[in-house]
Amino acid sequence: MTAGLKTIISLSFVLAIGFLLVILSCALFKQYLPLIVVATYVLAPLPNWICGRCANPDDFVESSSNAVVDFGRFCTGFLILMGVALPALLAHSEIIRWAAALMSITGGVLIYGTIIAFGMFFQEESEF
Repeated sequence: MTAGLKTIISLSFVLAIGFLLVILSCALFKQYLPLIVVATYVLAPLPNWICGRCANPDDFVESSSNAVVDFGRFCTGFLILMGVALPALLAHSEIIRWAAALMSITGGVLIYGTIIAFGMFFQEESEF
């Protein structure tokens, strides 16, 4: 699958909308705690990427152990869940409003979805 110019432009547009929703959820209600969602969604792919690189350092030897890859997936899933649950927790404890929490969750999901889509479109294919 090759990524064309239209794909790059559309994914950038969706990413901009995600960041706009998160920033508006902070600015409209004058509570800047929903910005934590951006950090969790930006950091979410890192454990999966790092553990994927550490699991099989040699391309010629196939290892049967996938514990490192599973740990990376667990950490990524935890960060994604934290990105959704943290605004809900803050809204439930009335630190932020529910509208800000919903905007933050929606923006965060758009941000992470765009990061995953960029990874899928620009993934290098193996020659084997």
